[in-house]
Amino acid sequence: MTSYPKIASYRSAAALRTRLRNLGLDLDLDDEILPAQSSPLAQPLNLPSPIAGRTSLGNRFAALPMEGWDGTKDGKPSDLTTRRWRHFGMSGAKLIWGGEAVAVRHDGRANPNQLLINEANMSALEELMREVINQHQAAFGNVDNLLVGVQLTHSGRYAKPNDQFKSEPIIAYHHPYLDRRLGLPSDYPLISDIQLDELVRDFVRAASRAQKIGFHFVDIKHCHGYLGHELLSAYSRPGRYGGSFENRTRFLCEVVRGIRRDAPGLGIGVRFSAFDTRPYRKGPGGTGEPEPGEGAYTFAFGSDGQSGLDIDLAEPIHFLSLLRELDVRLVCITGGSPYYNPHIQRPAMFPPSDGYQPPEDPLASVARQIKVTSLLKQRFPDLVIVGSGYSYLQEFITQVAQYQVRAGHVDLIGLGRMMLCYPNLPADVLDGKGMDRKRLCRTFSDCTTAPRKGLVSGCYPLDGFYGQRPEAIQLKRLKKESL
Repeated sequence: MTSYPKIASYRSAAALRTRLRNLGLDLDLDDEILPAQSSPLAQPLNLPSPIAGRTSLGNRFAALPMEGWDGTKDGKPSDLTTRRWRHFGMSGAKLIWGGEAVAVRHDGRANPNQLLINEANMSALEELMREVINQHQAAFGNVDNLLVGVQLTHSGRYAKPNDQFKSEPIIAYHHPYLDRRLGLPSDYPLISDIQLDELVRDFVRAASRAQKIGFHFVDIKHCHGYLGHELLSAYSRPGRYGGSFENRTRFLCEVVRGIRRDAPGLGIGVRFSAFDTRPYRKGPGGTGEPEPGEGAYTFAFGSDGQSGLDIDLAEPIHFLSLLRELDVRLVCITGGSPYYNPHIQRPAMFPPSDGYQPPEDPLASVARQIKVTSLLKQRFPDLVIVGSGYSYLQEFITQVAQYQVRAGHVDLIGLGRMMLCYPNLPADVLDGKGMDRKRLCRTFSDCTTAPRKGLVSGCYPLDGFYGQRPEAIQLKRLKKESL
């Protein structure tokens, strides 16, 4: 098993820069954290067009969607959900990208405790959204430069709506590797074109409800292996939703057009996996390795279509051109899926209990996401681009983020896992306090291991609130049993 230097072992920007150069990575950073008055991260961002009356964002930080697997059985937020969203509001980030994924209907829930947007849950979701705004206003005053959205999703292949440990997949096409992992037979039914037409209507209804609740925008989720993302790689699917690029993006187009018709004025964003790879598995010593296979790998959007390991941005560029044609200007870039290649999507030194050891220095995974984001931003300067993959940088998040924003490689810095253990990092940085090293996410992956074991998600190692809960004892026991 290969061991890589921990981020905390780099005592200066120069030391980290040397490591990056030795790895051949095209990633740079500032030498120090700048005071707010001169920091690119404190600069407002003008929006291409107003969203919910907002013409600008107050700074360059974004809170990315982080689920807690802690809603009620009927899809309402619990006290744990509210606590997490309250932290989003107090974080100082001026873009709250969805808070977390919210299913548009029951069979699309990724777990039995995922939030669900329907008529019965609207008032509870409105309270959740108001909690974010009220907390932000109490802490920072101005909410006229704050955007709060909700991420709309259908989990598709990874749906578990009724039992945390029972998959009820809804698939767009047969994937030889992922079908095998889920134990799906060759005649397992695909979601039909007529059913996808109805799902389009479900997304549009959900967006209309989100607008009535008061959300400023909705994210039509197209990432991480869920149904929207799977449709982008449905090259082998017959019918109106598969094969050609036009067909594979039909779902997105129909949802956007429906929202424009039924919820005029509602902002629309898209978080999408701009690249993907062949699925990985545990290899010798527990290190991740790509699934072997003969012939061309034609099941990944943003991949080379041959080895399945190299990036090809031709179709992602086409996708962003389509978003621009649809006047969707708010885009969050990510990659791959936490289910089958987590190291490229969520770089970590310590994998979850059912994961694999990183097959590359996680810095390479970070640099890949940042590089792809930069290339797409350069190609589409008129889009508002949010970057991902920054949490692994730990002590050096701010210095890398400053450099990337100043260079025009990205518009906003998205923080995901970091929001669970250190939600007010943006506020501390912008207040000139610097970062509290004791609260930085060290990528222990307990926030993933816990829900994989049927427990609520949270930062058990660093958030004392979760460390003192009964689940913390259960988690330690379950991790030992899985060794």
